Amino acid sequence: MNISQQRDAARPRARGTERSMARRAELITIGRKLFADTSYDALSMDDIARQAHVAKGLIYYYFQSKRGYYLAIIQDSVADLVTFAASGLELQPVDRVHRTIDSYLRYAEHNQAAYRTIVSGGVGFDTEVHAIRDGVREAIVATIAEGAYGRTDIAPIARMGLLAWVCSVEGATLDWTERPELPRDTMRELLVRTLGGALRAIEEMDPAYPAPEPARRES
Repeated sequence: MNISQQRDAARPRARGTERSMARRAELITIGRKLFADTSYDALSMDDIARQAHVAKGLIYYYFQSKRGYYLAIIQDSVADLVTFAASGLELQPVDRVHRTIDSYLRYAEHNQAAYRTIVSGGVGFDTEVHAIRDGVREAIVATIAEGAYGRTDIAPIARMGLLAWVCSVEGATLDWTERPELPRDTMRELLVRTLGGALRAIEEMDPAYPAPEPARRES
């Protein structure tokens, strides 16, 4: 078989792979909506298949089990959140911090069900889902550290200061999405200013991590 024939033979498989990936993504989108309104334990595979209008075997084919399906949904949501929050690499460090917070809020605002699942750690105490959530926190800490200090390998005091801020942002953002009494711009400015406070506290405890100039001007 020559190269041209090999290429022609590969095309149907490529198209099949694309269709398979699209179908899997469609099932994940459906799953986000299902698990947003109903607890993990309350949904059986029969319930999921019926509400998704697919054969139960199709879900097993792509995800092996209900838990595999659920974890795939969480991981997909996490990938979206981290991508949104870490965007703006071309910006100056301070501008990137603003962009990161704004992107984080935009994601939470437009993907409320997925955001609730991520920050709440899933259903009950699920160690795998909590590990995924912790990975998101570390990614956001790294993004803020890069913007504030120009590096991600920071000392424990700086990491803990930023992690404490991220955890507070989760709770505040969750409340904001449920009771959006503040415009997003106001919410972003509030979180930027509380970040400034965290950065100044870090500098006071470890002068090797000076707060960026805009954070100092807010004091």
